[in-house]
Amino acid sequence: MRGFRTGAVLAMLAAVASACQRTPQERLVREFAGSYPAEARPNGTVQASVVNAGVLADPVDGAPGVAAVVAGGSRKLELLRRVGRATLVFRTGWEWASVSGPVRLVGPDDGTEVGLDVPETIRSVFRAAGGTHEDWDEFDRVMAAERRCAVFVRAHRISTNPG
Repeated sequence: MRGFRTGAVLAMLAAVASACQRTPQERLVREFAGSYPAEARPNGTVQASVVNAGVLADPVDGAPGVAAVVAGGSRKLELLRRVGRATLVFRTGWEWASVSGPVRLVGPDDGTEVGLDVPETIRSVFRAAGGTHEDWDEFDRVMAAERRCAVFVRAHRISTNPG
């Protein structure tokens, strides 16, 4: 990660989204698919937790970014709906990168107006975060029953280790 600047990282994210190229940033995300999302609370404090996330372009406009699947009915999803922005931090060893920007929510209760196939969208995020499943029909059923939502964070700001 050292030596990479925002423009280079944005270019990498676009390349990963369209061509699945292997770069140091993609390696970082793939080696540590767990990330730390942070959302602002109404009182200005920050809520942070851990989710599995991966590099994935916005499914509507192709903008570079990262994505995760979050539980329906969670405080995290409530805050994302209210604030509309998030930061995901990825880390492996001493290397880290954060991606911040506006969110696009796609789930049974969000984003249906964009006309995406919600189960396929959630599967694509799950796979980008390194997930696999033996029975996709069962996976889809559970995701729908739990009102899971795909969260796409557009890469408006990227920070990495200084270098």
